[in-house]
Amino acid sequence: MSVPLTRMTAQQSRAWLALISTAELLPAALDAQLQRDADLTHYEFILLSALQRSGAMRLSDLAAATNATLPRASKVVSRLQRRGLVGREENPEDRRAVQLTITKRGRRQLVLATPKHFETVHELVLDRLDPDALTALADALEPVVEALDPQRRFGPF
Repeated sequence: MSVPLTRMTAQQSRAWLALISTAELLPAALDAQLQRDADLTHYEFILLSALQRSGAMRLSDLAAATNATLPRASKVVSRLQRRGLVGREENPEDRRAVQLTITKRGRRQLVLATPKHFETVHELVLDRLDPDALTALADALEPVVEALDPQRRFGPF
């Protein structure tokens, strides 16, 4: 027995291909820029940014906030710790838990990486869209993000 295939209109196909192509190509471009200019991967940049904003986090919370599996977050945190960018502290509320923090060196690395990273974001995305297109992009993607992230781990926009 065959299952009917849900088809896309030409408009839906165009939108879907633009979205999925962006989702595939943009992270690689951001990764390349950050590795070249700051010796960080895009995920390391996101992880350090999350620690910078929060002050301190448990590994499980950091993994959730960065949309990573616990093993991936743990591996990256260990690598950043060896480089002196992330520290581990005893959790004052739960001695069995460890709090992760960004170190002074990690904060410096993040601050130095940010201008070139933002320049790349502008060059590849923001400066290619006029203000109306930027508003339309945000309006179009926010409901998609809400469906993908109902717990709002990535925060309100």
